[in-house]
Amino acid sequence: MTISIELRTDILRLYQAEHWRVGTIATQLHLHRDTVTRVLAGACVLVLSTRPRPRQIDVYLPFIRETLTKYPSLTASRLHVMVQERGYTGAGSHFRHLVATLRPRRTPEAYLRLRTLPAEQAQVDWAHFGHLKIGRATRALMGFVMTLSYSRRIFLHFSLNARMDSFLCGHGLAFESWGGVPRVILSDNLKSAVLERIGDAIRFNPQYLAFAAHYRFEPRPVAVARGNQKGRVERSIRYIRDNFFAARAFTDVDDLNAQARAWALGAASSRLWPEDTQSTVGAAFERERLSLMSLPPNPYALEERIEVQAHKTPYVRFDLNDYSIPHTHVGRSLTVLASARRVRILDGAAVLAEHSRSYDKAAQVEIAEHVQALKEHKSRARQHSGVDRLSQAVPACAELLSRAATAGHHLASITRTLGELLNHYGAAALQAAVLEALRRDVPHPNAVRQALEHAREVSRAPALVVPQLSERARALDVHVPTRGLSAYDALQTTLTPPNPASTNTSDPS
Repeated sequence: MTISIELRTDILRLYQAEHWRVGTIATQLHLHRDTVTRVLAGACVLVLSTRPRPRQIDVYLPFIRETLTKYPSLTASRLHVMVQERGYTGAGSHFRHLVATLRPRRTPEAYLRLRTLPAEQAQVDWAHFGHLKIGRATRALMGFVMTLSYSRRIFLHFSLNARMDSFLCGHGLAFESWGGVPRVILSDNLKSAVLERIGDAIRFNPQYLAFAAHYRFEPRPVAVARGNQKGRVERSIRYIRDNFFAARAFTDVDDLNAQARAWALGAASSRLWPEDTQSTVGAAFERERLSLMSLPPNPYALEERIEVQAHKTPYVRFDLNDYSIPHTHVGRSLTVLASARRVRILDGAAVLAEHSRSYDKAAQVEIAEHVQALKEHKSRARQHSGVDRLSQAVPACAELLSRAATAGHHLASITRTLGELLNHYGAAALQAAVLEALRRDVPHPNAVRQALEHAREVSRAPALVVPQLSERARALDVHVPTRGLSAYDALQTTLTPPNPASTNTSDPS
């Protein structure tokens, strides 16, 4: 409660000149006794109080002080339980108020302002910016931030993970953007940089060390729990959240990165330079650029490399998705090299397949030649390929096929019919129709077709002409010319014997 100067003067006058008691002053001025006592104590006035009434908590105060000294961050609720076990019966709210006055205060720590030379140091960190929904997958949107300590020039790059390949890729893109490399890079003790640390003994990640050797900078992790040592990148992240990312609309990660590059070169570089408000960050960076170490002649290979096992199916699993390989390489240990846009699968030094990278979940990324070769190798692979296609496009088809198999229906015919319906009606409409057929407990394509037609009639959409013959049947459907039947009539007349009754024309009478 804030006490005005007039009220403070009245309290001092009534206590010293009129000799009112503290309780009387509190009652007449409609204040709390503690407020009046605090005003008198602040004015260094001796308060002649009576002997305080003993409190229930008094006998537990030594135990509370000793426990808080040993465990300063112990919660008041846990301490209340411990005191209750020793006989205390007071309320929890009043106890928390008492503990707040007894808890030892942390001594504030002072920091020195650090100054660096041009191109001497850069600071790097990851920042989390929520999640993106890509198909059936939910991906974390991570921002790689690197800040030059002298000029405060910011580099920002977004990715869908914070793994080693993205970490190194952010470094490489920052160096290319700045046209040079700083001599020291400060980072947290994240696993991409530090595998193990005991005090000052640090075991760096070998891949990060190889990357640092390629670009000739010194990796330097900050002390544990000392984020203030890289405060410039921490402030840059806060500046990015408030001045760039807040309320920003974007279509995908590529669009967001394009906007980030334009912002870093524009608004972020036009802000005032903290060391001299007469200059800008962009102008300070132009002076710092001249002192950066030159880039190496060849870039570092930034692809992620992992070993995978190809099982019985001609696919390998990488980052929640399946990528096709030639069926001749199933059952082998293969290598996946992945960048932000492509995935290559190798057997030794031979490249087996190259795919566009998918950030979906449970997607089958295929090359048509791989599937066709397997179909030619195994005649029954066509049916399994159809089932996989239906399950990927229309997840409810898996349940319908399972129920149809239990009911004893012909699965090949059902798969073929559902595939034709998928081609003509689309995945969304077929999904709704299959769910309707399952709700009616009729696992048959006729029920699905009926639900599709009903939905079409309700939406007043034009009727679809679905061909009844397959492509193979239409290919075999040849035209047979018609022949005259007069030759057959003549042949029948020649072979039929005459009827005696019809040749005898005499009158029997």
